[in-house]
Parts: sequence; C-alpha cells; structure tokens
Amino acid sequence: MQTTKRNFSIDLIRFTACFLVIWQHATEYYYIGKGGASVGGDAAFWSGILTSFARICVPLFVVISGYLILPTTEDTVQFFKRRFTRVLFPFVVWCVIYALYFIWHRDGYTFGDALLNIAQIPVNFGTAVGHLWYVYMLLGLYLLVPIISPWLRSATKRELEIYLSIWLFTTLIPYIHLIFPAILGECFWNPSPMLHYFTGFIGYLLMGYYIKKYGAASTRLSIILIILGYAITSLIFIYRIDSSQWVWDLELSWGFCTINVAMMTYGLFSLVMKAKSDGSSRLGKLISDVSAKSYAIYLMHVILLNLCYDTLSSHFSSILVAIPTLTILCFTSCYFTSWLLSKLPKSSYWLGA
Repeated sequence: MQTTKRNFSIDLIRFTACFLVIWQHATEYYYIGKGGASVGGDAAFWSGILTSFARICVPLFVVISGYLILPTTEDTVQFFKRRFTRVLFPFVVWCVIYALYFIWHRDGYTFGDALLNIAQIPVNFGTAVGHLWYVYMLLGLYLLVPIISPWLRSATKRELEIYLSIWLFTTLIPYIHLIFPAILGECFWNPSPMLHYFTGFIGYLLMGYYIKKYGAASTRLSIILIILGYAITSLIFIYRIDSSQWVWDLELSWGFCTINVAMMTYGLFSLVMKAKSDGSSRLGKLISDVSAKSYAIYLMHVILLNLCYDTLSSHFSSILVAIPTLTILCFTSCYFTSWLLSKLPKSSYWLGA
C-alpha cells in the first residue's frame, strides 16, 4: 500500500475512471460487429443504458492531470523528464508485449508481424490495440503544459472562463454537423478551421485547473449535470440504433469531447471533490493503491479482459450480467497482477506505478 500523503478525492476519481474504462471495453464485445458494424437490437439498446455514463472515463483522467500539474513551475526539461519517463517507458514496454501477445491471440499473426509492429512503435503504437491512443494524446497535452502555464499564472477567472466557454461551444460541433456538414472555415483543403485550436482534450486539462483554483460545482448542480448529461448521452445513442449501420455513427453522443460527456465529467469530478474522507480506512487505502497502479491497469487490461471474455462468454445469458461480471473480474485481476509485478525490481519503468 502507498504510505506517502495522497489526495484521496483524486485517488477515488482515478479509481472510478479506471473501472469505467474496463466497463466501456467490456461492452464493446456486445454492440460492435465485424468490421465496425453496429450490432443493433437489444445488445445496442442495453449498451446505451449501461455504458453511456462510462464515457467520462478518459475525460476524468485528463481533468486529473490538469488539476495536478497546472500550472507547472518546473524547469521545462525537468518537467518533460519526469512525465515522459513515467508515461513513455511503460508505454513502449507494453506496445512490445501486445505485439508478441497477438501471436497467440490472433489467427494468422506471425512473429514477423510482431517484429514489424515493434519497429513501427514510433509511428503509431505498433499494434492495433485501440486503447493505447490515449497515451499519444496525453503526451501531446504534456507538450503544451509549459506553454500554457505562464498564461494560467496571470489569467483572471474571467479570462479562463471565456476560453472554457469557447471550448464548450466546440463540444456542440458534432451535433451542429448534423445540420451543417462544414462550419467556420471547414472544408477538405483546410484542416484547421476557426476554432480548431480550442477543440479536443485541452478543455478538460484546463477544467481541472479551474476546479483546483476556483472550486468545484455545488452538490446540487453536480447531480443535475450528471443526470442531464447521462440522459442526453443515452437517449441519443438509443435513438440512433435503428438508423446507424456503423459504430462510428452510432456513437455520436459517446464522443469524449461532446457537451453531454463534458457535463457528466464536470459533475462527477465536482461531486467527488466534495466528498469528506481522508482515505485512512482499509477501503480508502485500497482505493489509493489501485489509483497508484491505474496506469499499469490501463495498459494491461485488454489482455486480461480478452482472457475473461474468451473463458466466460458462453456462460452469460444476458448482457446485463456479462458486462458487470467481466468488468469486475478484469479490474480485480489487473490490480492483483500489477500488485505482483510491482514487487519486481525496477517495476516503475514498465508499470508506471
């Protein structure tokens, strides 16, 4: 267990985000068909009900980063050395592990394919393991931190709110595109329209800083945002089941940078930050230890989730049983595995814990 002083509210949010990532990926077995086709029917319906809330998983991780590291006062070289060492080394190790793992898990995948994928790691994580996209995004945000930190140290609350308001508008763009396919300079020869530099996960990073400096939303507002955000997310998903042939189209309201997911993220983060606990109980210490190992859990979970699904899927009679069961088993086994591996020498270089 961790003995250093930790922020238990942040640990609880990270614990929750890690659990929801696995929940999200456990659901994918049931609503995604071959080639990215939408399965439709009851499987998609219950996916919308059960998993719409889980879309806050990645945004929560980014808000945590903004809360903890903005604005940085470290020397730029030291900042990059500290963050990139903790994130990049384990990432490369697990890219290699996944490249070798697929020799066993994928038909027709050879050792030569594994070597080719390992050689391609500098290009795009080597193997088609979707969850590793997150690491590239996180490293990109880290590159911006020394640039935006001087502005944050001098920016007023009003200035920060103006930026966040513009970013919040960009979270409506996926829905605006249903009416206007191209807006504010978007066209096939211009990849950087008017609000391009206000889009994406940078808003969540600044949201974390805003909450740290100016406080979280009230409990009442937080609950309203969570309920309203979930309702929008799930209802749009369900509404589009019959008309969406492909998953990318079905998942319109599941976009991480949509207004409804942002509402749930801000609401949940604010709600947990108001929780009154120092994490000194046995359960609190366990949550903090899981939080400390969350990066390792994130990196490894696809292997153990596949194992759980391959072993148990034939025994599930309902998606209502399958998703919670797969998630809990995978989450528990990932934590136990990371706990064992953390006992090995130099484990931080390949676990990040």
